[in-house]
Amino acid sequence: RNGRYADVGEIMVLGDKKFIVERVYSQSLGEITDKNARQEGYDTVEEYKQSILSYHPGMPWLPQMRVWVHEFRPVNE
Repeated sequence: RNGRYADVGEIMVLGDKKFIVERVYSQSLGEITDKNARQEGYDTVEEYKQSILSYHPGMPWLPQMRVWVHEFRPVNE
């Protein structure tokens, strides 16, 4: 994300499921690895990149561009 949308400890509700934000940090697009892409549900960085660019036509994908990473996990109630 190019904006910070949550802080550590916040609860997000998606549909009928709750998630807690565990980490928020800045990362450059050039630092994204295939492991990161797999965490997002893609096999490779290139697949992830193409998906993001399909949502944001005309957006550049510059290795030095910084984005916010939000890591979260399901809340088990």
